[in-house]
Amino acid sequence: MKPLTSTEALAVLKESITRIIPDADFTQVEPDARFRDVLELDSLDFLNLVELLSERTGVRIDEEDYPELITLSAATRFLVVRSKDSTSPAR
Repeated sequence: MKPLTSTEALAVLKESITRIIPDADFTQVEPDARFRDVLELDSLDFLNLVELLSERTGVRIDEEDYPELITLSAATRFLVVRSKDSTSPAR
């Protein structure tokens, strides 16, 4: 998969969250707010989100990466960086 731009990564993130919480109101979520708290994602919802993001982006997300998926801005940066890393021939 090609590397994601910030706009693409944020769109995939929001679309994935919406699949889990169809009525998610992103107007209530500041870029640096803890979206799990604001949108009330429980642990199972979060694991489903991780799986969706991995499937949709081709980015491997390990448990040690979960702290990077706390805010919309941090998760977006993580997906952009990892999508660039995953396109290198060594992987």
